[in-house]
Amino acid sequence: MPGIIYLVATPIGNLQDITLRALDTLKSVDAIAAEDTRHTLRLLNHFDIKKPLVSYHEHNKRESGEKIIREVLEGKSYALVTDAGTPGISDPGEALVKLAIENGIEIYLIPGATAFVYGLVVSGLPTSRFVFEGFLPTDNKGKRERFNEIRSEEKTIIFYEAPHKLIRTLSDLYENFGDRKIALCRELTKKYEEIARCTLSEAIATYKDKKPLGEYVIIMEGLDKKEAELKLQMEYENISIEEHIKKYMDEGIDKKNAVKRVAKERSLSKSEVYKYSIDL
Repeated sequence: MPGIIYLVATPIGNLQDITLRALDTLKSVDAIAAEDTRHTLRLLNHFDIKKPLVSYHEHNKRESGEKIIREVLEGKSYALVTDAGTPGISDPGEALVKLAIENGIEIYLIPGATAFVYGLVVSGLPTSRFVFEGFLPTDNKGKRERFNEIRSEEKTIIFYEAPHKLIRTLSDLYENFGDRKIALCRELTKKYEEIARCTLSEAIATYKDKKPLGEYVIIMEGLDKKEAELKLQMEYENISIEEHIKKYMDEGIDKKNAVKRVAKERSLSKSEVYKYSIDL
């Protein structure tokens, strides 16, 4: 009989946030796969849990994942943990879940803390509808494409960011989305927890003289549709249709979609707008 893989959520900071079910599961499995074995060892030592640890992270997920699957098919049970929070959210756990399903292995989630949920709830921004974007692409092209995808998003938007990239990301968000309201959350559940509710420009000003520390959750308000429509209307009243199309193409949007967007914003037919794009 094949074994089982348990995805075990661990505390995002305060060790007392671990659940009784998580502790029971970690004690009962044959082995534990961890994103950082040294980090997980501190957690296990704190609760006096002694189990074999296997390294499973972004750079070895293929090789290590196949090894874990082989052992589970032979009857072993595994717990997968990440450095903090719920496995499978913006981490290589997603790949192991897919591999397990492909091999007919049962998966159970032992729920617990998730940083983006904490940040969203305390942000003061709308929580009924939101999108989770995780970490932004590191290359400029990928980042630009992602921004184009969510430029018109009206729901609250959530990002993760590392401290050494925070200032660049805040600046990129400001340049692409304007001076929106955000909640900047760091060190959640820890001694130095900080939640700053401000605008992007205020956050940028703060970190000119302050070194970012800890992992960040950025909660950003979605597009205010009425305000955006008014702003766009004022913008394209002062530019030609051709310039309007070119503006979107310069942002990385292909001609077909640029024509479609301009037609919608100017309340014109696509065929009429298309005529102005032929020479672009």
